[in-house]
Amino acid sequence: MYNEIDLDKIDINREPPIEEPARQYHYMAKCREWVRAFEQKNGRRPCFSTQTFGCQMNARDSEKLSGILQLTGFAETTEDEADFVIYNTCTVRENANNKVYGRLGYLHSLKKKNPHMRIALCGCMMQEPGVVEKLKKSYRFVNLVFGTHNIYKFAELLSRSLETDKMIVDVWEEAEQIVEDLPVERKYPFKSGVNIMFGCNNFCSYCIVPYVRGREKSRDPKEIVREVERLAADGVVEIMLLGQNVNSYGKTFDPPVSFARLLQEVEAIEGLSRIRFMTSHPKDLSDELIDVMAQSKKICRHLHLPLQSGSTRILQAMNRYYTKETYLALVEKVRKAMPDLAITTDIIVGFPGETEEDFAETMDVVKKVGFDSAFTFIYSKRTGTPAAKLPEQVPEQVVKERFDRLLTTVQDIAAEKAQQLTGSIQKVLVESVNDHDASLVTGKMDNNATVHLPGSAQLIGRIVTVRLEECRGFYYYGKLAEQP
Repeated sequence: MYNEIDLDKIDINREPPIEEPARQYHYMAKCREWVRAFEQKNGRRPCFSTQTFGCQMNARDSEKLSGILQLTGFAETTEDEADFVIYNTCTVRENANNKVYGRLGYLHSLKKKNPHMRIALCGCMMQEPGVVEKLKKSYRFVNLVFGTHNIYKFAELLSRSLETDKMIVDVWEEAEQIVEDLPVERKYPFKSGVNIMFGCNNFCSYCIVPYVRGREKSRDPKEIVREVERLAADGVVEIMLLGQNVNSYGKTFDPPVSFARLLQEVEAIEGLSRIRFMTSHPKDLSDELIDVMAQSKKICRHLHLPLQSGSTRILQAMNRYYTKETYLALVEKVRKAMPDLAITTDIIVGFPGETEEDFAETMDVVKKVGFDSAFTFIYSKRTGTPAAKLPEQVPEQVVKERFDRLLTTVQDIAAEKAQQLTGSIQKVLVESVNDHDASLVTGKMDNNATVHLPGSAQLIGRIVTVRLEECRGFYYYGKLAEQP
């Protein structure tokens, strides 16, 4: 829709529409007038910088923010050169908040040199109790603050902010609606994330996400398919379907639409070569989904299946809804259907009350499953979650020692599994010129492993056939098995 809208034809002197997204396009047109006045006065377009903290869903939200800014006429630049800086924040861990506060101190120094610079904060951190009051008290130089539920209102909030020097705060407790057809500026022309749902109903005892993202809301499957069709027509060959728990997709529809069914509809879209998704909760990964994955020619042979702990006692305290035994049985079922599937996971060390016996159960699962890789975390006490109030917080030195043991085991197993593919022929989506050697390009295999190979920027965005010549533990060096 946004590709067909001419902002110059919108009468900004009329009352803005009530319905969305027409209302936001009205405010984008107003912002464009501000941009033109800025350009006439300064001899250049105003510049923006968007900084993303956190998960893939945050990254996708930032693409929407960038799309709105670019459509209104802003040009993208570095943070140091920007007239408008927006931080899309994360609050999963305490240090994520501290990082933002630290960066705000740096931005304050920039703003003293450029008083016309504007600063906006959005995302999960803004939904956390106490954050807005702290910003009002100690960071008055911030111009705009909004949360996760009203990101679609960015153009309207931006327009208001450009008309005043006062701090504007607009943070909602819940999302009123899902607004489609807003501008998006993709980071990559050949791959894209696609939000299929927002929020989470699981309330794991250590996690703040349900409190800041709200309850689950699924997008209309027709809207998702329509978005993916547009992306495929625009040259996207790989998509990542995003949700806090994609396995819960569509349960509130009448009649329900399963995630497996949505995958089948997306797979039928012409031009699309690869489908990924994240994240899957083990408690409701269905047999239907396993069957659809096994039969698919486009769904990547990679499943991220967070374990968090191998101890059933700790899993219960985490409110994870599964046991060690059911997790292992699920992995066995998945591997039987797809022997070549790469399984990755998340593991938390040092959850309150974790004993050496509990940790040994985690190590047992790690060895039995043989994860292709794992994101390992030291438990972070998160204010506002039930786990933060639990007694028996594990001593820091004990947690660190366990974490080191786990990391060594995970890395050894992953390296051994990766070595088994050396010499094989694989399909690789080339994503970039290598950061350290311009004679190489870097890409991802179907199983999400990284491959470096000789090549030029002309290969970027193409899926090429590669022979894996050498394994370096977590990545490969390869060569084209056939000339492009």
